[in-house]
Formats: sequence, structure tokens, C-alpha cells
Amino acid sequence: MARVAFWTIWAPVLATAMPAQAADPARAAAWVERLGWGPSAAPDTGPAPSSDAWLRHQLDDRIDPLPPVVQARIDGLRINREPVAALVVEADAMQRDLKTIADPDRKKAARQAYQKAMNGLADEARTRFILRALYSPDQLRERMTWFWFNHFNVQAGKRDIRAMVGDYEETIRAHALGRFRDLLEATLRHPAMLRYLDNDQNAAGKINENYAREIMELHSMGVGSGYTQTDVQELARILTGVGVDLKPDAPRLKPALQPFYRRAGLFAFNPARHDFGTKHFLGHEIKGTGFAEVEQALDLIAESPATATHVSRRIATYFMGDDPRPALVAHMAATFRQTHGDIAAVLKTMIRSRDFPASLGKGFKDPVGYTLSAVRLGYGDRDITNVRPIIAWIRQMGEGLYDHETPDGYDLSSAAWAAPGQMATRFDIARALGNGAARLFQPPDADPATPPPPSAPPMLKDSPILAARMGTLGEPTLAALAQARSPAEWNALYFSSPAFMHR
Repeated sequence: MARVAFWTIWAPVLATAMPAQAADPARAAAWVERLGWGPSAAPDTGPAPSSDAWLRHQLDDRIDPLPPVVQARIDGLRINREPVAALVVEADAMQRDLKTIADPDRKKAARQAYQKAMNGLADEARTRFILRALYSPDQLRERMTWFWFNHFNVQAGKRDIRAMVGDYEETIRAHALGRFRDLLEATLRHPAMLRYLDNDQNAAGKINENYAREIMELHSMGVGSGYTQTDVQELARILTGVGVDLKPDAPRLKPALQPFYRRAGLFAFNPARHDFGTKHFLGHEIKGTGFAEVEQALDLIAESPATATHVSRRIATYFMGDDPRPALVAHMAATFRQTHGDIAAVLKTMIRSRDFPASLGKGFKDPVGYTLSAVRLGYGDRDITNVRPIIAWIRQMGEGLYDHETPDGYDLSSAAWAAPGQMATRFDIARALGNGAARLFQPPDADPATPPPPSAPPMLKDSPILAARMGTLGEPTLAALAQARSPAEWNALYFSSPAFMHR
């Protein structure tokens, strides 16, 4: 069925229809759609989704193992075998060697080798993210990992961040359901964030406010929450000396400064670059005590009521759609303050609210959510050996993994992803998914120009997941599906429908 036919069928429905409230038989699928990356075709042996046992499991801070074949594939990745410091130091050496080459042809070859190595590391991180999203039993953790990465966004293409981005995402994953204060400091200490927002260039007498501004504006308190430009400037002073060091040895420091030096992997606090003067930040006086000033400032930021409200509103928007009810945000923020930023507790407050079940089916999937949910529904019971098409589909829809240039991250609003051009691209992807998505089952290094062996389309119409959902579909959707002339076309129409676009 041609793209124009898809648009003819679905444009009026997408413009006016909202999926029906999920009935009891579809409740489990609706919860997995909302709190994970969608129901999977793989057999589910755990607690029933939406049950108390399932929710406790999803909110548990322990990480469950992946299927052995998936874990083996991840273990084979370079980013899993080698520490991030070694990868970054090697990339830095390649770049320095490049500068010494005079011969144009050798220089071109060396530049291409460098770019290939760097792109390969970023693609490994994307591969690992996709595999975990598709197969991890910890679906809520995986969804929160993407949320927090977007909240604390870095762009892989800047400087040498491609070599760091996989470790940065791992750092976020480890704290995704923990305390916000710990997550905030973990991102602050990571070289990817320090490189991205240029804090490694922030030094006494040469202040760089980029990171300080974004911590206040995007990561914590939010615009218009009461902090001032002076607070930003004072935080920038507090952050002087917080940076990245690739050298194996500590810098030479005066004896008086040596006790203040801190180092952990590539993270370094260099007291020789720090402004030890007294600062006045968020109404508090902070004496010059080195990195302890940073920890004191983070305590003030994390405990601020404005941070509780801003972060709670972002979480509610991400999970429940545009404009969450202010009373719910206030309730979540109160939990945030009472628990000192316990992320799992804030999520539980949201999930147990009356707003949450009422919102099911009303949120619009962003490209990451759309693609992952489609692949899980259609192919979650199969061993996907090549995730490159998934990465490409997400990028084609404008939400490429680690690609967003500015620190505000991708837009959480539905309007950002529902334009006609977006829908046309989704229809193309829906056809590929509905028709068997054969390239998913090629070797990852297969020649893209070589046609893959045919792959049978999934029989979505006959799946138990769809059987539970059929009663919730509106008449226009059922009428459109009735036009399908083959299983592949039925799949493509369903993946293109408003019922599937929403969560």
C-alpha cells in the first residue's frame, strides 16, 4: 500500500481520534507500553504487568540479567571490554599523531581511521542501548535511562565524546532509579558532561559559565524558579578546576594545594585552577574549601523545592503526556522533598495517582518509543542480530541517539513528533516492520547493498497481545485494518494506526 494511501486512511483519524481507555484485558499491555518500551512477543514469565509484584520489581534498584545470547553480544563490544579511560587516551593519541603527519594522503587515511574508530565506539553504545531496551526485564530502568540521558543531554559528535558516551549512559543507568542528588553528581563528575559543556575549560581568572547555567536552568531548578544570574556566576566560580585529565600522573602542585587534589579515572579536580574565594550561592555563604564547595552547592540545588517541582513535572510529562495536572506535580514534588530525591518513590507516587490510569493511551510516542515498541511487539521473541536498521529508523524520525546538539535534549511534547512529515516517515518504517524487517536478522557487518534473505512477517493479528487490544480499538481503526489484503499489510496498517502511535 503506497505512502499516500496510508496518509489518506490515517490522517483524519490521527487528527481527531483518541484511543479508547484500555479495558481490563488490555491493562497489562497498556502499563508495559507506558512504563517500559511496550509489550514483547517473547513469552513473559514474570509477574503480570500492572500487578503490585510487577511494579515492585520494576522499581527495584537491582539490575536483572539479560538473556545469555544478548549479554554475550554486549560483552563482545569494545566499550564493555575496555575501560573508558583507555578508549579516550587511545583516541587522544590518534588525534595527536594525526597532527604530526605532513603527507596529505597519509593524513587523510589517518583522519578516516580516527573517525571510523570514534564512530564505532558511539555506534557500540547505540547498539547496547537498543539491545537492552528490547530484551531487558528491567523495562522501567531502561525507559528512565533514556529519560535521564535526554535530561542530562550530551551530544556524541562534540570533541571526543563519542569515546565516552557509552560509559556516560552506563553511569546514568546505574543511578536511574536511585537518588537525584547522586545522579546529579555522577553526571557532573563524568568527562562527557564536562567536555560537552566546557567545564574542563573553567578556571580561576578564566570563568566559563556554560555548565553552571545549564545545571540551574535545565538539570535542576528550571527557568524562572528564583535563582539569579549572580547565582549562575557564583556556581561557575565554585566549579572552577572541575575537569578532565588524560595524563596518568597528577599535576605538580604547591604543597598547600596537594590535599585538595581529587582524581577518579578521567575526572580531576585541580585546585591550582580553582577560585578559593568565598561565594554567595542561593542565599548561602560558601567558603573556599575546594571540591567540598561543589558538594555543598549540589546539596543546595538538590534540596531546593524548585528542583523537586521541575524534575517532577518533567517526569510526569515524559510518562503521561503534555500538561500534567499541577496537583499531581505538587504531590510528586512533595514526595521528592520528603525522600530527598528518591526517584523510585517519585515514580510510585505518579503511578499510584488517579491521573496515571486516566492518562493511559493519551500520550504520543516519540520516535524512540515508537520504534522500540514496534520491534518488541513484532520481533521480541526472535534473536535480532543487526540493530543498525533500528538506529537508522530512529534517526530518520529526528530523534537520533546521542545526536541532539543543544543541552535541552529532545522535546517531550507530542506536537514535536506529530507533524505530517513525521507521519509519512513513520508509515515508511511501518511498512518495513510489517513486511518482516529482514535486515534485523542479517549479520551486523552485512553489506547494506546486498538484499537480505526474506523474513516472514509477524502474525500480529493472531497474537495474544493484539487479541487483548482489539476491544479497545475505535471503529475507524478497525475499518482501516479490515482493508488489509495480507498479514504484512495488516501489520503495517496497525503500526501506522493512532492506537499504536499512542501509549
